[in-house]
Amino acid sequence: MTTILHIDSSARKHRSVTRALGREFKHQWRSKYPNDKFIYRDIGTTPPEFVSENWIAAAFTPEEQRTDEQNSLLASSDLLIDEVAEAKIILISTPMYNYGMPASLKAWFDQVIRVNKTFTFDLNRGDFPLQPALSDKTLVLLTSCGEFGFEVGGIREEMNHLSPHVRCVGKYLGVVEQHEVRVEYQEFADKRHAQSVEHAYSSIPTLIARIATTLTPNTGA
Repeated sequence: MTTILHIDSSARKHRSVTRALGREFKHQWRSKYPNDKFIYRDIGTTPPEFVSENWIAAAFTPEEQRTDEQNSLLASSDLLIDEVAEAKIILISTPMYNYGMPASLKAWFDQVIRVNKTFTFDLNRGDFPLQPALSDKTLVLLTSCGEFGFEVGGIREEMNHLSPHVRCVGKYLGVVEQHEVRVEYQEFADKRHAQSVEHAYSSIPTLIARIATTLTPNTGA
């Protein structure tokens, strides 16, 4: 059985392109692998707390030395990390806000990327002391943007601070493979947008088949 952690981060509960894409991906995955498990987090409507000075102090305090208050501060982070650790696939459906990720999604990453939990730190490694503690995860990024040309080689490639950021920090959640489905031209609301939506939906079955080939043989069993 494969576990998929689905993170929704759009602030819109209705008429959200990325929420709809996430539902379609989940529907198509379940139609092929009905016994697989989905864990769902709607951080768009219920965002994680931002990290604070006390949170940081608690995270860097050895576990056996933490106070009850520090353990309480980290309780939500512990739960979110447990969900990440259980998942083989991390499915993130998120719009691009101001050329980057929504604040709720950044807050989620800050809660789940934590020293001695999802990564280790050792100065004996030289200039790269951080190493992920998790491994072999696949991340699927379902995105939407108001403009277009954010792909590699596109006219707005240098303005895309969403996909590269997710790819960079995903490493510290054990992500070794990342896929993206993007809807563009949303603010133009013209034929190009309709075509982009159609292309995104039509690409989901192929993406699911591609991901399934990389999983263990008992996927969906």
